[in-house]
Amino acid sequence: MPPLPNLRAMQAFEAVGRCGSVRRAAQELGVSSGAVSQQVHRLEEHLGLVLLERRGRQLELTSWGRVYHAELSKGFAQLNHAGAALARARNRHGFVISSLTTVTNKWLGPRLFEWTAENPGAPVRLMGTEIEPDLHHDNVDFRLFFEDRPPHEHYTELFTDRIVPACAPALLGGRHLQRPEEIFEFPLLEIVWTDSFAAHQVPDWEQWAAHCGLPPPPSSAKPALTFALSSSAIDAAVSGRGFVLGQLAMIGEELASGRLVVPFDLRMPLAVPYGLAWDRASLEKPMGRALRDWLLMQGRQQQQICAAAAG
Repeated sequence: MPPLPNLRAMQAFEAVGRCGSVRRAAQELGVSSGAVSQQVHRLEEHLGLVLLERRGRQLELTSWGRVYHAELSKGFAQLNHAGAALARARNRHGFVISSLTTVTNKWLGPRLFEWTAENPGAPVRLMGTEIEPDLHHDNVDFRLFFEDRPPHEHYTELFTDRIVPACAPALLGGRHLQRPEEIFEFPLLEIVWTDSFAAHQVPDWEQWAAHCGLPPPPSSAKPALTFALSSSAIDAAVSGRGFVLGQLAMIGEELASGRLVVPFDLRMPLAVPYGLAWDRASLEKPMGRALRDWLLMQGRQQQQICAAAAG
């Protein structure tokens, strides 16, 4: 069997074929375009074949280049898989859970203290992000998502949250509201999620009023401030800055402690439920299935709270 070509030369050619140009391949590999061209030429000399040719300003794979690149790509994909498998094996006694930032801060994080206290041998690392991870390649074990069509293979629904008008007791100043419309006499905090959640936007004050059969807020009742993160709006409400349409699951601790109150028990469901996704390999870790089942139990308990509130 003839000796294998230099690995860097194969890597450079694979990148050029995938990226479509020497410049983009060089940017991906963090080297100069000249270095990439030199490596590709080195590979061609070793194989005794022309792999790339120029057609005007375009760089294209030759027929030999297409055959070789297709097989080479499989090999590098397998190398990447080996690296991911090794990382997962090194982390076999710990778990990575990814969730939306507000879910991490207001719902999941506080509950996980219970899990870690009862299972010290199965530590958890939390990641708050709005970007849906690739559970297998990003070395993430579980993901709490807010999508009706999640890009995951294994997942299930957790709970459908509901919004309620909440404020700090100090904002009311001892005033006892008689009608829900009186909420509009106070500063209103608005939540407008980022474009990635535009299809499932959190309801605004006008939509909430219509859902509850109330007259719309007067034109003078414009939001005092708009937030991209629900957690930031909730924190502002706790500070007495105004009323917020807070999600029941996300303001649970604030309600229990009395930092927020709900003058009128009028709730509106969100458009889609929260869900839990997992990588099947994560269930093979020690305590993997136990953690998955524990998270599902937390979701069932929250669903019961939301359903009772809806009634």
